[in-house]
Amino acid sequence: MLNNKLSLNLEKIRKDFVILNQKVHGHRLVYLDNASTSQKPIQVIEAINNYYQEYNANVHRGIYELSEKSTHQYELAHRKVAVFIGASFEEIIFTRGTTESINLLAYSLGQNLKPGDEIVLTQMEHHSNIVPWQEIAKRQSAQIKYIPITSEGELDLDAAKKIITDKTKIVSVAHVSNVLGTINPVKEIGQIAHNHNALFIVDGAQSVPNMAINVKEINCDFLAFSGHKMIGPTGIGVLYGKKDLLEKMSPFLYGGDMIREVSFQNSSWNCLPWKFEAGTPNIVGGIGLGIAIDYLKQIGMKEIEDYEKEITAYALKRLQTIEDLVIYGPKDPEKRIATISFNVKGIHAHDLATILDREGIAVRGGHHCAMPLMNLLGITASARASFYFYNTFEDVDALIEGIKKAKKVFKL
Repeated sequence: MLNNKLSLNLEKIRKDFVILNQKVHGHRLVYLDNASTSQKPIQVIEAINNYYQEYNANVHRGIYELSEKSTHQYELAHRKVAVFIGASFEEIIFTRGTTESINLLAYSLGQNLKPGDEIVLTQMEHHSNIVPWQEIAKRQSAQIKYIPITSEGELDLDAAKKIITDKTKIVSVAHVSNVLGTINPVKEIGQIAHNHNALFIVDGAQSVPNMAINVKEINCDFLAFSGHKMIGPTGIGVLYGKKDLLEKMSPFLYGGDMIREVSFQNSSWNCLPWKFEAGTPNIVGGIGLGIAIDYLKQIGMKEIEDYEKEITAYALKRLQTIEDLVIYGPKDPEKRIATISFNVKGIHAHDLATILDREGIAVRGGHHCAMPLMNLLGITASARASFYFYNTFEDVDALIEGIKKAKKVFKL
């Protein structure tokens, strides 16, 4: 095991995640569906309880102590996110999650598209980074093109250089594939996009929770990610956007706190980031996300990334010893995060996930909201084990034994 700060404190860390201490079907819970959602430490749970028990009040509206405390903590959460990704306060918008963030962009940016304009995505995108652009393209008579993937599950950069042209207005790319685990070279893709004056959007749902991210280094125009995948509450997400671009964009939702002034004839919009946060926001979700970021920073994102590469290498090595098991995506742990999709010949992914559940092991079985990629791989579904910093090498061993038991059940 990697001898770093995280691994040395793993026992203490796991105590913070009370849910991991339970048994499922009489077995120790082995939670390996972190790419879908992460578990929450007691610190985040207590922060949520404290909000409702001690200072529950609406933000930006009350001239009284509870409201002022609620407002301070909510705005502080924005600042924590900004520092976490190297942005400024005005550039951080709270949404319900990555999906809403991308829909916001598709709605606001899509209004400027003209017939014949092009949007470039990749073949490994989550549905949330395909469907909004498809709908906007239909409305605006724009075209969508896809950067292909190689046989190793990596993006074909040579093809990207040909596909992204002066007709391209928007390039939207997953930083990390939620199926293949592939870490994409977003900085290079962004440079190609900017060379053609296209806007560059990064879906960071799978990257922000697992590695240190700096939007200035990537030089993306927008970044979207979700709190619930990074030990924060559900229903809270982030859209980062360069300030000058956000100021030019039309709001996605109208009413409430995004208003500066209203008459019977016209309205004007609030300053950033409130221009894009209409109505009463998910105050407690934002506060919980801020506490989650405090927790992640205390461990260290570099330590998390290093530990996950170590456990990924161990998992890949052990999985490759199982006969008739196919792994999708890069085999090199340096090129991927700790998300591993696989199939066992003769066992449907749903059946495998069900048998593993009986052993207390939670994995995802299905198309992982990436049906076009599944079709490209020639499969309808896969099993997916995704690890996080609170998982152990013993969790990998339990997964391996569970797969072997499933093979015995199916007499393979």
